[in-house]
Amino acid sequence: MIITLKKTADASEVKALLEDLEGRSLQITQIVGENYDVFGLVGDTASIDERSLLANPIVYNVQRVAQPYKLANRMFHPEDTIVDVCGIPVGGRKIVMIAGPCAVEGKENVCRIAGEVLEAGADMLRGGAYKPRTSPYAFQGMGTEGIECLKAAKDKTGLPIVSELMSIDKLDEFVENVDVIQIGARNMQNFDLLKAVGRTNKPVLLKRGLANTIEEWIMAAEYIMSEGNPNVIFCERGIRTFEKYTRNTLDLSVIPILKERTHLPIIIDPSHAAGDYRLVESLSLAAIAAGADGLIIEVHDDPIHAASDGAQSLKPDKYADLVAKGRAIAKVIGRTL
Repeated sequence: MIITLKKTADASEVKALLEDLEGRSLQITQIVGENYDVFGLVGDTASIDERSLLANPIVYNVQRVAQPYKLANRMFHPEDTIVDVCGIPVGGRKIVMIAGPCAVEGKENVCRIAGEVLEAGADMLRGGAYKPRTSPYAFQGMGTEGIECLKAAKDKTGLPIVSELMSIDKLDEFVENVDVIQIGARNMQNFDLLKAVGRTNKPVLLKRGLANTIEEWIMAAEYIMSEGNPNVIFCERGIRTFEKYTRNTLDLSVIPILKERTHLPIIIDPSHAAGDYRLVESLSLAAIAAGADGLIIEVHDDPIHAASDGAQSLKPDKYADLVAKGRAIAKVIGRTL
C-alpha cells in the first residue's frame, strides 16, 4: 500500500499516523518529494480501510499495490483449488454439469426430471426448495418438503443436491441434507450468512450479485474462507445492465479474470443470464470455450406449466443436445464433460 501525504502536514500529525501504522506490524518506507511525502507499507494491509485513511486531513491519496483479499488470491495459492462434491471434482479437467428445475414442485416431478437430466449427462441436481422472488405473491417454494423431495431424487439417481440457502435459521437443515449450498445473487453481500456457511465444511456455490463488481464478489468469497471453509465455487449468473433483450447480461470475461486472480473454480449460469431458453445453448457453449469449470442450467419437462422461470428452462431433449455439443468443445480445449 502507498500513502501520499500533503507537504503541508504537521510533523506531529505525521508522527501520530506512522505510530498507528507501525502498531499494525507494518514495515514503512518513506520517500520525501518536493510537493508530497510518500510512504510505502509492506505487510498485511487487508485490515486497513482506505476511506478511513483518506478521512485524515493530511492524507492526499491511498493506493493498494496488492488486492485486499488473501485467502482467495492466486498469488498466495498458485495451484487451482478443486472442490470435492460427493466424489465429483469441481475445478479440475472435468467440466461439471448441474441441471434441474428452478423450483421443486413435488416428489414425483423432481424425481422424474432428475432421471431425465442424469440420462442426458448431468452430474448434479439443482432445485430450489426456498425461492427468493421479486414479487411477494409469486411461488416461494415448498420449503422443508422441497428438501425432502430433493433427497428422494438423490436416492433414486445418485445425483448430489445443489439448492439455495436464504437464511441462517435453515443452515442446519442444509448442512444435513444438501451437498452444495448455493448463496443467491441477492445474498452475495449478506455477510452474516456468508460467515455462517464459512463455519461449515460444505461446498458453497457463490453467485455474483445483481450489480456487484468482481472484487466485491471475490471479497464475498473471502468472507466464507476467512471462517475456515475453503470450498467456494464462484457462479456468474449475469449482471443488471441497460440491455432489455436479455434478463441479465452474461459477463464471460469473469472466467479468465477470476482464473488469473484467484484459484477457485467458476461455474456459469446461462439460464438466469438469458432469461430465454433459446439463448441458453449458445451461452453455455461459449462459457465452455472460455474455460468455465461447469454449467448450472434450468431443465423442466413441462416449462409452460413450471412454477418458476419456465421461459428460461430447457426441455430434457434440448439439454441432452447441449451436453453432446459441449463434449465436442471440451475435447478441443483438452477437457472432458
